[in-house]
Amino acid sequence: MLDEQLLDDESGLIAADPSGSLRALAGAGAQVRMAMQATAEAGINRIVADGRPRAVVVASLGGSAVVGDVLTLLAGAGAPVPVSVRRGMPLPGWVGPLDMVVAVSMSGRAPGPLGLAAEAARRGCRLLTVGQARSPLAEVAERTGGVHVPVPPAQNAAARASRMALWALAVPVVRVAFELGLTDASTQVLERVADRLDAQADLFRPSSEAFVNPAKSLALELSGSVPVVLGDGDVTGVAGARAVSMLARTARVPAMRGALPDDAGDVVATFDGPLAARPDDIFADPEFDDPVGTRLRLLLLRDAAPTPDRPDGSWLETSRTADAVKMTAEDAGVRVTEVSAEPGHPLERLAGLVALTDFAAVYMALAGGIDPLTSPHVADLRDRTH
Repeated sequence: MLDEQLLDDESGLIAADPSGSLRALAGAGAQVRMAMQATAEAGINRIVADGRPRAVVVASLGGSAVVGDVLTLLAGAGAPVPVSVRRGMPLPGWVGPLDMVVAVSMSGRAPGPLGLAAEAARRGCRLLTVGQARSPLAEVAERTGGVHVPVPPAQNAAARASRMALWALAVPVVRVAFELGLTDASTQVLERVADRLDAQADLFRPSSEAFVNPAKSLALELSGSVPVVLGDGDVTGVAGARAVSMLARTARVPAMRGALPDDAGDVVATFDGPLAARPDDIFADPEFDDPVGTRLRLLLLRDAAPTPDRPDGSWLETSRTADAVKMTAEDAGVRVTEVSAEPGHPLERLAGLVALTDFAAVYMALAGGIDPLTSPHVADLRDRTH
């Protein structure tokens, strides 16, 4: 269980966070602005001047994997060219000089993106790389006529972690995609994203008490449970995937995720499994009378409704399914936390949801006595696989 007193102790939270994870998340808006500037200075005209490629392949994995999800989300089903994501070698055989490969790695040394970038260069593809300056990934791009966008220098240990630098990694890819006509995420949209992230950072700040801080409240609600994170559409599906990753890597909490409508059956099937509440007393309140032991908690992410990218018909269909899943959970005695996105461009809506779950994951770690940044078991795994 979490130390609730620590959650309301600003100085205690800061002392428990020597790597600066909260500070790194609070700088998300600044990440957007610095990444926009770095992209402009990198000379992306070299790879966008020839117009749209035949296809775009994004190479990203680990903490950077969400970049591919973001681009796929923004391009959507109506993208003028195919957009696909690869986590590792090999590069598909059909990829050639008419295509663009985007390789993303915070350190610039991840074998998957690095190998795909090198192979893309050998095949004569247009190449965009994002990562540390003067890294092997940067050298591949610079040596072969590609464009490398460097991430800003890290201000603390947490800022060097790819999962804490989502916007520094994603914004260059979004900017290039806009210039190629693959998305409508313009400079103005990115500026609004930065503003929203600033507002969220202020709302979720360590000095804000739990009863008025949605991120701290969410951390308390998820404490001691196995979260089932369900998104009701494309935006919330990406947000759910990000939430599950942050809960695992940052708070050390395993979680299941899904997106509607496809995963409704898989999610509700867990409601009569071994981790479901199933109180015997018909008067039992699942919020206060849950049986001893770890139980499911449904975290239902709801998109703003309706929006231009989600017309009435599409929104109503997924909204009805989400309502049905929620009612099924409540009937089964499964606790439900519901979060709704604020209106705006899909990237703005995603940013708001991601900020909430990112901060909640860090607060869960700190109040649980865990270093959000460093996992000894991840370090062991890295040593054993290199």
